[in-house]
Formats: sequence, C-alpha cells, structure tokens
Amino acid sequence: MNYPIERLHKYHWPEVKEIYEMGIETENATFATEAPSWEIWSATHDLVCRLVVLDEKGEEVLGFAAISPVSNRDVYDGVGETSIYIRGDVRGKGVGTALLSEMIRVTENEGYWMLQAGIFPENRTSIKIHEAAGFRKVGKRERIGKLNGVWRDVELYERRSEVVG
Repeated sequence: MNYPIERLHKYHWPEVKEIYEMGIETENATFATEAPSWEIWSATHDLVCRLVVLDEKGEEVLGFAAISPVSNRDVYDGVGETSIYIRGDVRGKGVGTALLSEMIRVTENEGYWMLQAGIFPENRTSIKIHEAAGFRKVGKRERIGKLNGVWRDVELYERRSEVVG
C-alpha cells in the first residue's frame, strides 16, 4: 500500500495524541502513563524529524514517528532516539515499516548519523520493524524502570547511517 507521509504539525496533535494514548494502553510502548501537552511534546522532539503517515486519501493519521536528540552536548550531535506509534487498527499492515523508512531518509538529510531505540522486549512488532530497517540490538537495560509498579527491561537498538557520518 502507498501511504502518504508528511511532516507532523500542531494540527495533527489531536490524532497523534490519541495514537500515543493507544500505545500507552498497551503497556508495551512507553513508560509514560499519560500523554503530554502539545507544548511539552513539541519541545522535546526535533522540529524537522517528525512525521505522520496518513490513510490513502490523506485524511486520517494512521501513525507518527519523531526523533528526540539524545543529548544537547555537541559530541552527540547527529544522534537521535526514535519514537514510532501506529494506530491500533492498522498495525501489521506495513504502516510502521513505511514510516520508519521515511524517517531514516529524513534524518539522514538532517545530518543524523545514528538512530537509537529503546524497546520493551515484549514489543515484538516494534523490534521486527526496527531490525528490518537495519537496526541491531546492542544491549539490554534490565529493570531500568517501573511501569505501574512493575520493573521493566528495555532492549537497546541502533542504526548507523551509511550515508552520513
């Protein structure tokens, strides 16, 4: 399927927030227990490297991806952490694969030479999508944080650009 992908803007936020909340509900996507405001979310993500994937008509948001810089130190310039969320009813239909592929293209154009992802081991779909896009597992942070009172592990993945860096 051909999914239109465009830059995420503030007017997408109501649908993006809803999709993020769907991810929160799975308890396998994030340690967050509630979605932030647009202002907080926007301030913590790269202004260019934020995308939405739309339905075939270009009317509904099916998912989003964004990059957070891992540090404000110059030495880490060009290293970003991925976030990718897909609406529940379209998971498994290639939406995430298309979105992550476009995010890689956009981040390389913006000078990102390495992308990293922290993924709960139970989130097999996200792991599969990242591995298919060239990410490799580099480690595991055991019992790194609690979600609803339960200690959780996070597996670390990274993808180094063959174009930038």
